[in-house]
Amino acid sequence: MHLDTIKDKIPQELFEAIAASGVKELRPSQVKSVNAGLLEGMSLLVCTPTASGKTLIAELAAVSAILQKRGKAVYIVPLKALASEKFNDFRKRYGSFLKVSLSIGDLDSSEAYLSGSDIIICTAEKLDSLIRHHASWLRSIAVVVVDEIHLLNDAGRGPTLEILITLLRQLLPKSQFIGLSATIGNPEELAGWLGAGLVLDDWRPVRLRQGVYRDGSIRFVK
Repeated sequence: MHLDTIKDKIPQELFEAIAASGVKELRPSQVKSVNAGLLEGMSLLVCTPTASGKTLIAELAAVSAILQKRGKAVYIVPLKALASEKFNDFRKRYGSFLKVSLSIGDLDSSEAYLSGSDIIICTAEKLDSLIRHHASWLRSIAVVVVDEIHLLNDAGRGPTLEILITLLRQLLPKSQFIGLSATIGNPEELAGWLGAGLVLDDWRPVRLRQGVYRDGSIRFVK
């Protein structure tokens, strides 16, 4: 699907920003997400391989909602380093017309300045803290993106993430939730718990081959 196909479905600034980044064709998972109601506010669980275009799916939902004056977007990641990377990427692409903020610091602060932000990138622990500090802007969130959502099964971060998503669904019953992952063993069950449609795809930009290395050579599985 050519990018022009969705030109009339998304705000002009978003279309121009995506086109300027070099995107001309939507990848299979992106097409499936659009067809599943991504641009109409449907919550989705997207399970596709690494580098298959999951982040752009989240961007389409988040930036559309912001430019359509429906509210803010939060992008939840598991690591501070990943949060910083997404912050730099989003600020480069959307910073000319949106306020992009990074919130990964002091867990004992409501960070009131975030009320003026459009996209907020944070860790699960930080957003959990913001909820507990009753940040005044929380109810203005229109889109919640949970990257690496399979970490619900992680012994360390899983419980915090599960409680966070549960609280957010109660706090924001009308918001759009987008879960992203490359590795989920029970996607149907997770989509049901999240109250989201399921997008599955196995396309990847580079073919994945399996083989056995022995004595200086690799024998690939046909």
